[in-house]
Amino acid sequence: MAFNILVVDDSKLVHSVIAKTLEMAEVPVKQLHFAENGEIGLEQLAEHPIDLVFSDLHMPVMNGMEMIERMQANEHLKSIPIIVISSEGSKTRLKHLKEEGVKAIIRKPFTPESVRNVVFEVMGIKDEQ
Repeated sequence: MAFNILVVDDSKLVHSVIAKTLEMAEVPVKQLHFAENGEIGLEQLAEHPIDLVFSDLHMPVMNGMEMIERMQANEHLKSIPIIVISSEGSKTRLKHLKEEGVKAIIRKPFTPESVRNVVFEVMGIKDEQ
């Protein structure tokens, strides 16, 4: 099974890094979609079938938290797992993200192995390696 993944981050470099990391981690990807902010992320979610969302928190126009809140309020989007990739260290903030429905948080900097482990756990895949 391969996944349609949406990466929401205002940095094109982060888009490239996550794409390369998913490849190196051998995460089965069907299609990768990218958005520069939460508003465009919501548009991508409306246009494409998405199985998993990676999101940054700090972005212009619409930040990751607002996008996550809108996803959770939408009957069609609230079941899509969200993984936040952030340098955020506040335990209170991280606890709030989990309460908002975020399935996992990956701290920057990250390794292909950590991304693989989190994606497999969130998507319920048994790792054969």
